[in-house]
Amino acid sequence: MTIAVPRLVRVPAAERGVTIGDFLVPIRLGERMSARVRHVVLVIAGALVLALSANVAVTVPGTPVPVTAQTFGVLLVGGALGFRRGVLAVVLYLALGLVGLPVYAGHAAGTGTFGSLADGLRLAPTGGYLVGFVVAAALVGRFAELGWDRTVSGSLVAFTVGTAAIYAIGVPWLAMALGVSLRRAVELGVAPFLVGDVLKIVVVAMILPAAWWIVARRSIDR
Repeated sequence: MTIAVPRLVRVPAAERGVTIGDFLVPIRLGERMSARVRHVVLVIAGALVLALSANVAVTVPGTPVPVTAQTFGVLLVGGALGFRRGVLAVVLYLALGLVGLPVYAGHAAGTGTFGSLADGLRLAPTGGYLVGFVVAAALVGRFAELGWDRTVSGSLVAFTVGTAAIYAIGVPWLAMALGVSLRRAVELGVAPFLVGDVLKIVVVAMILPAAWWIVARRSIDR
């Protein structure tokens, strides 16, 4: 049983929990699959999107945190797939990297991306952002299930909250990893990326409502 605060629900009860991801599998192909198989396909597709987004990485002088398209990928996957599938897609993506596949930013892989236990616990600088991806996908996915992704204004709110969640985990982690103050961590791990993140939020906030408009038009044309 799903409990939702009425003020947060922006779709009729019958549409609650439906996301744009449910329309991504072609009808003819989807009719040949069970619901479980469709979910698995979407989760795998979401993980691949995240892996591809990690390939867009640019080193920023003075900070160990690179500019990547991963935040964009996480927001898109979470919004498109919803809470459960979005979280599973991110977890699968992280698992692929942990077993050695070079799917993290800069083609990194392995547990060292998060930290090391060689001489006591030593956190890797960017590991917290990866953990934050899971929380962001969960939040954005839940907002999408409640219908926030169907309008630009709702999408902007949802994706801003998701981005803030990534920073809420990534920045304190960065501070502990580098042994610096939280203020210094913000200077290194937030300030250089704010403009880019705003652009990512705006772009994703236009993509999903546009996708819903296309779905609605197709329904009318039928």
